[in-house]
Amino acid sequence: MPAPYHPPVKRSVEIAGHKTSISLEPLFWDWLRRVAEAEGVPVNALVARIDAERIRAETPPGLAGAIRLWLAARALEG
Repeated sequence: MPAPYHPPVKRSVEIAGHKTSISLEPLFWDWLRRVAEAEGVPVNALVARIDAERIRAETPPGLAGAIRLWLAARALEG
């Protein structure tokens, strides 16, 4: 496994037909990809689900932060 200390990498994803860019560290991109594979869904679909949950929050964080928090919360549950 490469060192976890790496600057964010910007990637384009599509949410509800709209393209957006998200900057995440490679560790989080890898983690997101693994979770999507385990759930049998594309990364875009998983990001869209996280985005929908984030929007319903009382004080929604930015999308990149929401993805990091969602992944961390999932790890704590598992």
